Amino acid sequence: MVLRERGIGFDYADLYAADAPAVDPERYHALVFMGGPMSVNDDLAYLRREEEYIRAAASNGVPVLGICLGSQLIAKALGADVRRNGSKEIGWFALRFTDAGNADPLFHGLPAETVFHWHGETFDLPAGAVLLASSDLCRNQAFRVGDGTYGLQFHLEVTPEMIADWCLQDENCGDVRELTSPLDPYYNAERMKELSRRVIGAWCDLAQL
Repeated sequence: MVLRERGIGFDYADLYAADAPAVDPERYHALVFMGGPMSVNDDLAYLRREEEYIRAAASNGVPVLGICLGSQLIAKALGADVRRNGSKEIGWFALRFTDAGNADPLFHGLPAETVFHWHGETFDLPAGAVLLASSDLCRNQAFRVGDGTYGLQFHLEVTPEMIADWCLQDENCGDVRELTSPLDPYYNAERMKELSRRVIGAWCDLAQL
């Protein structure tokens, strides 16, 4: 949504698909890695390709944004461990920003926020990374490496329609059954829309898109 609103051109690559076309990451000014139900530790060839893209981008100063699984891919690609979190974090949970987060261009001036989460794994911070945000259930919620590479464990990009659809997908049925109460897709939707525009927009500005 943010990219379209800003008139930024982009290509979307389903690398997991059997007929996915080859991708040349050197064609792009920035790379974004989204979420998914798989683990970065799964033996899947396309995940290893994504890690290669991330390492190459980091080496060449190309801005990278990773969301949920994407943040874990960045951590793993840059040498950090990804493992099962102490508990799954699914639903609306509070996010606290560190002093570094409060000074960061993406999160500057934001109070504690309630955002949407859907993950069962976490990661150590890569070497040289700066911790920007934490939650009660998961310490490493956001980090920055260098000036333009960011990992966000939480989901700012979701809409109520996306959340409702995730709850119906077969691969998420196990997670949904474990919830003690149904998810309300609309709980903090308006604030999430504002945060998405602000945070992802700030990253686009940093990336000079």
